[in-house]
Order: sequence, then C-alpha cells, then structure tokens
Amino acid sequence: MKRRITIAIDGYSSCGKSTIAKELAAKLGYSYIDSGAMYRAVTLFAMQNNLYKSGALDTERLIPRLGEIHISFRFNAERDASDTYLNDQNVENEIRRMEVSEKVSEVSSVKEVRTKMRTLQQDFGKNKGVVMDGRDIGTVVFPDAELKLFMNANLDIRALRRFEELKAKGDTAGFGQIKENLVKRDYDDTHRNEDPLTKSDDAIELDNSDLTREQQLNLVLERVEDLLRLL
Repeated sequence: MKRRITIAIDGYSSCGKSTIAKELAAKLGYSYIDSGAMYRAVTLFAMQNNLYKSGALDTERLIPRLGEIHISFRFNAERDASDTYLNDQNVENEIRRMEVSEKVSEVSSVKEVRTKMRTLQQDFGKNKGVVMDGRDIGTVVFPDAELKLFMNANLDIRALRRFEELKAKGDTAGFGQIKENLVKRDYDDTHRNEDPLTKSDDAIELDNSDLTREQQLNLVLERVEDLLRLL
C-alpha cells in the first residue's frame, strides 16, 4: 500500500486552489479540507450576530464567542463535494457570497481566530491522506507537508473566473467590484501580521493562467506520483 501524504496548497484568491485540491483529493482518495471556507464561516457568524460596529469587525466581542463556533464538512452526494456546516447548519452557499468575501480578510487577520482554525485544520489532517488549500497551509498549518504547491494566475483571469462563478449562483457583483476585492484581499493576505500569505521555500509554484483544468490536474498528479515513488 502506498504511503499517504499531506498536500498543502497555498496561493492568491480565485487562482484555482480549491479546484485542483478537490480534483486531487478525488483522484487520490484523500480528504479535502477548504480552510478558506472555515474563515468564511467565522465571518458569516460575525455577520449573523451583529459583531460589527460602524462597519468594522468588533474583535473584542468576537473573541469571547469563538467557543460558540463549530465548523464541519459533510459530503453532499448531489454536488459530489463537501458542504460547509456552521453550528450544524449548511452554509455552503451563504459563505460564497460577495458580502462575505468583502469581510473575510478582516476576520482572518485576528490572531485568536487563526489559532482556533489552525487547531481544527491540524486535527482534520492528523492522519494524513489530506489535501488542504488556503493561505498558510504549507508555511504554518502543515510545514512538514510532503508536497506543497503555491498557486497564482493573472489578476484579470482570476477576476473573470470569480465573476462567472458568482454569476452562476445568482450573485450580481460586477467584474470591477470583484477585481477591486481581489486586489484588496491580495494586499491584506500578504501584509497581515498573523501568518501572512508567503511562498514556502520548498513549495512548487504553479501559474495556471494558461492551463486548462485537465492540464493542471495532470501536471500535479505527475508530481504526486513522482513523490510517492520515492517514499
């Protein structure tokens, strides 16, 4: 039996991290964990509980309530993918909305939030055989992951992908608004004090601007197979 490994995928927003992570997990029979969905779920909790003051996150009120937040993933046979649950409620659609995207960077910069999410993420992956994507998976959550990828793509291509994804779900956010949001999130992710987005020295960088999903998957699967042969 082949040894099971941990695959950590980091990178910028809307650069295809979750797409390749889901496809890899399906091909390998691994578990897939969307760490970004976890931060989005915390953001939704803050929105639902009026934890904003004058439009800004009230961290002093959020931190004492982190113990009330329970996040899990459950397989949805109709989508052939996992849905995100917040306190036993399916919030998969809600957390993908633009209004959540506009607030998630602020929530994910809170040290106490990151500590709670990191503990959950490490618990999810303690038995290996996991593919996890996010911003700090290869640098902080699983620094010893056997395979690390760092994803990137042209900004306009990323914005168009996100625009088409939201449009298909009925979200009316415009291309310009989405592009502006991505620029802001890129800046916030790379400049926050807590676990900023950086490329791990041992990560493989993959720019998928001009790659099809099939080309990208095959490229990464080759890397996985090469690695597994050496273990």
